[in-house]
Formats: sequence, C-alpha cells, structure tokens
Amino acid sequence: MALALVGGPLGLHRFYLGRPQSGVWMILTLGGLGVWWLYDLVVLAAGEFRDGSGRRVEHWQIEDDAPASTSPRRVDELTAQVDRLERHVAELAERLDFAERLLTQQRERDRLPRG
Repeated sequence: MALALVGGPLGLHRFYLGRPQSGVWMILTLGGLGVWWLYDLVVLAAGEFRDGSGRRVEHWQIEDDAPASTSPRRVDELTAQVDRLERHVAELAERLDFAERLLTQQRERDRLPRG
C-alpha cells in the first residue's frame, strides 16, 4: 500500500508485485492520468489486488505456496548433485595440477643449455 501511495503513478507497486507489463503502462500513462492509480489504491485497500502469481496481496502467505522443492526427497537429490559436483571439481583440480607440473617440466627443459 505504501508503494502504491508514494509511487503509484509510476506503477512501483506493480513492479514489486511481479506485474512489470502493467507497471510499464502505468509509467507511460502516469497511472492512467491518476484514474488507474486511484483504482489500484481502492483495490489494494479492499484486499482484492493480486500479484503476478494471482495471489491476493492481503493474504500473501508464501508458506502456503511453497514449492515441493523443500521435501526430503528433493533435499536428497540436491545433496547427491552437490556430491557429484564436488567430485568433478576435485578431478578438475587434479588435472590442472598435472598440467601445471607438465608445463613446469617443459619450461625447465627449455632453460637447460643444449649440448
């Protein structure tokens, strides 16, 4: 409501609530010359304004809409992915170390006088 009051003609509340297209239109029309802005204030005060996901702003409870990604199964999948990534990074570190040793040996050979 505070964003709608302060930045209403610029559609700041619409950008904040995930409705950027209508926010741009509000900027271009200065809140519909004030009419659209006043309409939004009334709808917000009534608790009927909806965000970009269709949730009412008055009862904006993220916990109810939490994705299933927090399930124990999903956590196990993510843990397995992190373990695989750690193994890949360790393997890459070993390869890099080996390549650096080869380059160092080659440089030392190039420095030795031929003879």
